Parts: sequence; C-alpha cells; structure tokens
Amino acid sequence: MYWLELAGETDAFAAREAATAATGVDLLAPGVARTGGIDPDHAGRLAYTRAAHEAIARTDADVDAAAAALRAAPLDRSGSVAVRARDVRATSGVSTGAAERALGGVLVDRGFEVDLDDPDHVLRALFAAGPRAEHDAVAGADGGDADLCALGWVAVEAARDFAPDPTDRPFFQPGSMAPADARAYANLAGAAPGRTLLDPMCGTGGLPLEAGLVGADAVACDAQAKMVRGARRNLREYLGDAGGEGSPDWHVARGDATALPLPDDAVDGVAFDAPYGRQSKIARHELADLVGGALDEAARVAPRAVLVADRDWRAPARAAGWTVDAAFERRVHRSLTRHVLVLRRGDAR
Repeated sequence: MYWLELAGETDAFAAREAATAATGVDLLAPGVARTGGIDPDHAGRLAYTRAAHEAIARTDADVDAAAAALRAAPLDRSGSVAVRARDVRATSGVSTGAAERALGGVLVDRGFEVDLDDPDHVLRALFAAGPRAEHDAVAGADGGDADLCALGWVAVEAARDFAPDPTDRPFFQPGSMAPADARAYANLAGAAPGRTLLDPMCGTGGLPLEAGLVGADAVACDAQAKMVRGARRNLREYLGDAGGEGSPDWHVARGDATALPLPDDAVDGVAFDAPYGRQSKIARHELADLVGGALDEAARVAPRAVLVADRDWRAPARAAGWTVDAAFERRVHRSLTRHVLVLRRGDAR
C-alpha cells in the first residue's frame, strides 16, 4: 500500500488523475490518498500528485501517536535516513519540527543513522485534518471529517517536468492552458508510452505537447492555419523532430474536428479544450454543432476522451455515445470555471 501526497486545491480531481497510475485510489484526508499499488514511471509523470510513499503506518494527526506507531511498525530496511514532516495545507496544526525530531529519535533508537543531506531513505510524515472533498466519482470523497498522520518511505516523487509556461514558448496566444492542467488532462485521456493521443482543436499545442513529454505519440489538428504553424513550432521546440531518435512521434495538420481524416479506432485517447462562449461562432460551425460533431468524431476514433470547456457538455457527450465517468468543475479565475468531462465509450473497459 502507498500514501499519495496530492497537489493543487481540488483533491477529487487530483485523485482521479492519480488513478491513471495507481490502483484503488481512495481519498483519506485533505491532500492525502491511498492506493494498493502504483506504476512508478507513470506516477512520476503526474501533474497533481507530489509523491507516493510506501506505507508504514497510519494514526491520528498527533506527534506522540505517530512516534508510537513508528516505534511499533516493522521496518524492513537499513542505512541512513532523514525525516520530512508536512502539515498538509496547514490543516492539522502540528509542529513539523517537533514531528521530525520525535520520529528521527525513534529511528535512531531502532539503529538508523540520520543523514539530512544524502540519506539512503526518506521517511515522510503527512499530517492532515479537516473535511474530505465531495465527489461521486472518487472513492473516499464523501465530505466526512478526517484526522490522520500517514507515515511512509518516499518511493516516487513527481518529476513535474512540464513544458515552459505558454508565454515563454516560441508561439503564444492568450487563453493558452497552464502546463500542469494540460498534463493532467492528457493523463486522464490515457497518454503514456506506446499510446497515441489526439487533440482535434489543438490551438498552440499545449495538450499534445504534454502528451509527448510523458512519452505518448501525438496527433493534433486545428481549423486555423496560424495555429497549426504555431503548434508545430512549439512541439518541435520541446519534443524534437517528429519521430526522431528518443522523441515521440507527432503530427499537426489543418483539419475540421467534426470530420477527422482518421480511420475508426485510430488513436488511444482524445483530449480537447473546446472554444469558450466569447468565441460562439467558429469558422463555419456554431459552437454547439462544433462540440457535438467533435464528440461524435472522438467516439469514432478513440475509446476514451477528456473534454474541457467553459460549460457542461454532458448531454451532447451522451448523445454521441459516451459514458460520463467523472465531471469536475475547476475554477481558473473569477470569470472562468472549467468544466472537465472524463468520458468512456460504451464498448471501452
């Protein structure tokens, strides 16, 4: 079993993304979840999981209780250690310094040497308290009160190797998605080595760029020639030449998201950021026709999809044959909340 140290402010969303790299993810407390097992490589590519820790013990969010649990726990390793405690989101009120001293003392008593600079092992103590998030598609997200300390050996820390901020890329347009968000949506759509992700409305290329950075091949298109040229510049800058040695394969073409030049089941997943309300008419399509048509085409070419938009498109998604596995609302700023649909085709497992 592992403890997952979540990032960001939306625990249910973070736990859902974590489930792409872990089995049986269950939200325990603010910023903390557990899982029965992880794919270490994939876990290191998550956007909203800071780290995964091999579980040692779990107790109340109290230093003395944590020290007692560590004293009683079987420890199957030796060598030097460091203790790192965290009061997750300042929810527990626990002194992390006091926790590190107490837990370090227990480890010294059990024969470990302390090395704060280059330890063989790092013990993480996560203290968290308060209500869990509420969400009907995430285990443990029931809104109930929580109070815990999760003790574990650090197993995987996320690389957080996102592309630079959109404003720092060769091609930029206002409204471009933050890299961490693009990474999370790509992960939710199934991006991984050996898989291919499609973005049929790629804009400046943020989603296919993050898919490529986690090792997936990427196919992208956009109705505007300017965006196609700009997305190519960005992908070439950070992914290298398409299909080059050590680089994922990627392609960007001008195209209509409602009439994709792809055969059935051509890709493993689709992720796209639909135009927002202020862009209510796109090329020759009204917005509803564009999104509905794109959902139809996505269901033809892939078994899973993630749709990001400024409104809830569940009804058109279901009409296109999708099952809505999860729906999230993620506040970007005062005037924009993103609606995120995680979709599964009826025949997908």
